[in-house]
Amino acid sequence: MHNLELKLRETIKGLFSDNKVDVVVGFRAGTLPDSARPVFIRSAKDADRLVWNPHCANNLAVYLPKMFEKPQRPPKDFKLPRVGIVAKGCDGRSVAGLVKEKQAPRENIIVIGMPCEGMISAPKYGAKKTNRINRACEECASPEVKGADIAIEGPSRQGAKNPYDRIKKFEAKPAQERWRIFLEEISKCIRCNACRQACPNCYCKICFADQRKPEWVAPGNELSDIAAFHMGRMFHQAGRCVECDACVNACPMGIDLRLFTQKLAADAFELFGCLPGVSGDEMPALAAFKPDDGQGFITDPEEK
Repeated sequence: MHNLELKLRETIKGLFSDNKVDVVVGFRAGTLPDSARPVFIRSAKDADRLVWNPHCANNLAVYLPKMFEKPQRPPKDFKLPRVGIVAKGCDGRSVAGLVKEKQAPRENIIVIGMPCEGMISAPKYGAKKTNRINRACEECASPEVKGADIAIEGPSRQGAKNPYDRIKKFEAKPAQERWRIFLEEISKCIRCNACRQACPNCYCKICFADQRKPEWVAPGNELSDIAAFHMGRMFHQAGRCVECDACVNACPMGIDLRLFTQKLAADAFELFGCLPGVSGDEMPALAAFKPDDGQGFITDPEEK
């Protein structure tokens, strides 16, 4: 990992020296041992703060929509920033998705692709420390960064051969049992919105859950409101989620959100061949229509 860090730092210094970037989003050492946190590098001299290790689990693409947001009254000399982003496979897929959805201009982004052998998230408060690689990494179908502008070479995990094995077991359960599992998991939710804030795909300026005219979801902690919020957010991820586990890592209650978002990702792949950031679709699967799209998921949802 030390050699990768050195390569990364020298690469970033070169980008600043050649005046190709205004800011680089990467990772620096966290305040706690065995941790890393996002950092914004704005000069070559600060590049030595960058780190690359198994604790760089955050999906840095989450910052891009805000970075490219134009002020309401931009000055005459306003220009969008030129942004470098240090990316794992899932980060790179999120960048590709944001570009497709016109939330980030590709010409203003330099993707620095990093090899990924799997990430270890910081333990939740009170939980025991573990060195186990995240489930998302174990089940990742595309660990390499596709379409990186600069690729830092190094060892990387192989793509999972059967990434949806757990989902197949979940699908085999009766609908009533699946609903029970869903309610049991989301009943832990305290409506802190950490999952929403951590997700690169949740870039709406006003979330449907915060709207009051009309009020789609009440702000309370009734189970029906919690279920409506999570179902709404999850279905927004169908065909867009890159399975990075940002929502799971952010959740202070340890809710297994991945079980449900991955179910939708598996459906999007099975029904439409959509693997966000990899399949090359011009638009997310649910934002486009093709005459030969199957309709079985509507007419016969329980049949395979």
